[in-house]
Amino acid sequence: MSRKRIRDIRHDELIAATIAAVHSKGYAAVTMAEIAAEAGATAASINYYFGSKDRLMEATMRHLLELLRQATLRRLAVAEGPQARLLAVVEANFDDSLFQPAQCSIWVQFWANAPYSALLARLHHINRQRVRSHFQAELRALVPGAQRETLRLALQHYMDGIWLQAAQSDAPLLPDVVRAEARRVALLLLESAALSSSSKARAQSPT
Repeated sequence: MSRKRIRDIRHDELIAATIAAVHSKGYAAVTMAEIAAEAGATAASINYYFGSKDRLMEATMRHLLELLRQATLRRLAVAEGPQARLLAVVEANFDDSLFQPAQCSIWVQFWANAPYSALLARLHHINRQRVRSHFQAELRALVPGAQRETLRLALQHYMDGIWLQAAQSDAPLLPDVVRAEARRVALLLLESAALSSSSKARAQSPT
């Protein structure tokens, strides 16, 4: 099989090859040669183009983050009101374009390695801040101040847990089912926060 020059390989093909190779071999173990073989290129040409495996991984992660950004914007564009916008942000994290076995695997592996790579650590920080900002913006209109951070953390930890479970599971992923479950969890958390606030207000009111 003839090798392609790096300039003949479309960017999305190289990203797809990186995702497939890391999913199959693991982030720590995969080599540039294995990624190159997946893409039908030479390791030297990919290394010349990107400079290092970390930079290739950074480009792949940026691609996944862009998928998340686009999914979020699509859902926010049709969401009306703070609760609908909050649910849109939650559901975007399990969009069909993103919530796939290989992508779940590489996403979790990237974040596990972020503390050891300045490039990945920066992307991790950007992503967490973006999600935090979206949640905080909508929760301000939905939840009393004392409960906002607790609810935000609960939602983010729930989403992280689903991604980790998906990365470790051999079962088929069903994004529509996962989105529905995530929606129910978010609504239950909001309902619990409302009931807690109501109970606290009654307790503090004069008898």
